[in-house]
Amino acid sequence: MIRNYFKTAWRNLSRNKDYAFINITGLAIGVAACLLIFLVIQFETSFDNFHANRDRIYIIGSKFKLPDGIHYSRGTCFPAAKQLRIDYPQLENVSTSYASPGDQITVMDEANHPTQKKFEEQGLFFIEPHFFEMFNFPFIAGNPKTALAEPYTAVVTQATAERYFGDWRNAIGRSIKYKDHKICKITGVLKNLPANTDFPIQVALSLKTNDQESSNDWGSNNGYLNTFVTVPAGMTYEQLNNNLVAFTKRHETAEFAARRVFFAEPFNDLHFDKRFNNYNNRTFSKELITSLSLIGLFLIIIACINFINLATAQAVNRAKEVGVRKVLGSKKKQLVLQFLSETFIITFSSMIIAVIIAYSTLPLLNQLLKTTITIQFNTPIVVFIAGVLILVTLLSGLYPAVILSGFNPITALKSKFSSKTVGGISLRRALVVLQFTVAQALIIGTLIVVGQMNYFKNAPMGFDKDAVVNIDIPGDSLSITKRDALKTQLLQQPSVKGVSYGTFAITDESHWGSDFTFNNAAKPVDFNADLKWADADVFKTYGLQMVAGEPYRPSDTVREFVVNEKLVKQLGLRNPQDILGKKIDFWGGQLVGPVVGVVKDFNTSSMKDAMTPVVMAPWKYVYGTMAVKIQPENMQQTLAFIEKTWNAAYPAYVYKSQFLDDKIASFYEQENQLSQLYKIFAGIAIFISCLGLYGLVSFMAVQRTKEIGIRKVLGASAGNIMYLFSKEFMLLIAVAFAIAAPLAYYFMHNWLNNYSFRILIGADVFVITIAASIAIAWLTVSYQAIRAAFANPVKSLRTE
Repeated sequence: MIRNYFKTAWRNLSRNKDYAFINITGLAIGVAACLLIFLVIQFETSFDNFHANRDRIYIIGSKFKLPDGIHYSRGTCFPAAKQLRIDYPQLENVSTSYASPGDQITVMDEANHPTQKKFEEQGLFFIEPHFFEMFNFPFIAGNPKTALAEPYTAVVTQATAERYFGDWRNAIGRSIKYKDHKICKITGVLKNLPANTDFPIQVALSLKTNDQESSNDWGSNNGYLNTFVTVPAGMTYEQLNNNLVAFTKRHETAEFAARRVFFAEPFNDLHFDKRFNNYNNRTFSKELITSLSLIGLFLIIIACINFINLATAQAVNRAKEVGVRKVLGSKKKQLVLQFLSETFIITFSSMIIAVIIAYSTLPLLNQLLKTTITIQFNTPIVVFIAGVLILVTLLSGLYPAVILSGFNPITALKSKFSSKTVGGISLRRALVVLQFTVAQALIIGTLIVVGQMNYFKNAPMGFDKDAVVNIDIPGDSLSITKRDALKTQLLQQPSVKGVSYGTFAITDESHWGSDFTFNNAAKPVDFNADLKWADADVFKTYGLQMVAGEPYRPSDTVREFVVNEKLVKQLGLRNPQDILGKKIDFWGGQLVGPVVGVVKDFNTSSMKDAMTPVVMAPWKYVYGTMAVKIQPENMQQTLAFIEKTWNAAYPAYVYKSQFLDDKIASFYEQENQLSQLYKIFAGIAIFISCLGLYGLVSFMAVQRTKEIGIRKVLGASAGNIMYLFSKEFMLLIAVAFAIAAPLAYYFMHNWLNNYSFRILIGADVFVITIAASIAIAWLTVSYQAIRAAFANPVKSLRTE
């Protein structure tokens, strides 16, 4: 019986190749997109899920209560971990890691002499030995409990060991040099870390090797310094946070504790929480997972709608078949199974094609998202594919099967059915409206995302970002003495227009923030300023504009300050002139000087964040980068000259440079990736919707052949016939737009509110969307409409 169902279904589909092609194509593309979305979500939700006690691990962060709101940091201070072990011995484990991305490692030979192998390691960490007890990163050589117990010891990954020594088996006992002055012995080798971890460890040095490890400064907060705890099974999240509030009050001054409190964040949330970021500088919010899941679901629904619409519209052609089957004794259940078997064949064929499409396009998706996702037919994938197969078969086939199997045999044999009475024409209209509602909402969302990305790219940031190269510089005492000579040499090149040293680039994701005392006040101000330590040439190199006073004079140490307009307003001063001559005091008299100038506001980080108060001053001992402004002409020759001059000054270090506009673009990398994804999904939604629209119009043209012939005989023009075909679909698209526009506006307005600098949603977005939808739909139906309009009416009237 089952074999007969499939045999008959295959014959019916073979007779209706266009019908089968449209449904298989639409379902295959929809399911392929859904499968790719599933793979992305599966990858993103798998981060660090291989640690045995991950449900009981928390990261200890800092919550700052400031006048402009609550600010979060995943950082702590160095004494916190040691004191937590003392105050709360019930904690199963406490560990500290300190990320130091971009620091240099030099490989030593067997006689402990430096080689020419020098690397700037982005995955460099200082780690306590407790870390490898807490997190399950397997060792392939060495003992995880003792590998980092002593100062000047190091652990590297297998890939790093092979990069350093050729074979990882040769790594144990060999040495590497950190920052050209600390030689560390390799005592362990880690198995290569999986792609789905937020710990991009390549080199781990013992925390005792770091000079700051013994610091007892409770007032500091370093975002790269992270403390993790494993709580006992009985301790709740609320209990841990209550303990941390008491811990803060016990060890910090009352004044500081009123502004900052330590708090716990579940480790499982670290990959998804945008408040903290992570070591990969890449979060994937749970809201984004929900959005992608809904897009995948809607794409499947759109493809299923095609099947339902075409199946019910075509039902009139199968009325006699149903009537004959019923007269010969077929029961409704048998007919339902017959039609479901047809749906299953279409869905199964679509699934095979969808897997092939997904497998073929996955490398492009990985390239876009910079991931290493693979299709592995493990249990989740098999369950997902089987679930989609069953769901789509039932969703697409059940309603048409019930409609077809419910025909009255006498009425069916008399051919008294029409496309309007079968399946409900109002339902088909509603489904078309649903299709184009989803498609137009995606178009509106995509246009807004693209507009916001263009705004980020083109909006002025308060400085000149064009043709500025940021180059890392070493900070040891000998290297510091070479800076003036290096700057002089570079400025002798006519194509070099300016050179400036600073702690960070003018806009950076790394920050140095602190409060200060203003104008001899009794207490520090109640906010943190963004400290931009840079030499006096920073104003010329970046084209910063003064609104009051003048830039500070060249100096090696802090003597004068320049602040921005935001800081002036934050202090409650109305006129920038009012702050000139007033004193600023950092850290109880350690750095004191007058304000000599006010610079126009500029973005110190991405435009996703609000403008921050800024204090600028020269302080050569903390500089870590050099900015070089060059002329656009002969850029490659200029860059080669800069690199050669830099290498001559610092032969023991690795040259690393980045254009400022590339750094700024990296701030919005994830948003740009998502905008590309939304473009693709919007295109898929439109394509599937138009595929179904084309099928309906094609069927309508066949069903109304005689009507069209009569209309032409009675004088209808080709334009009248084309209008007849298009008017209903244009109306349905207009209804879909009326639903999609307010929904898309609501959700995209909320999305834009995540950014401090954002575009306004203008009418042009909606005009473009409705115009594009109508144009695409018209192009879809025009071929069949024109063909019907210019058909010979004599042939049309002969058609049965």
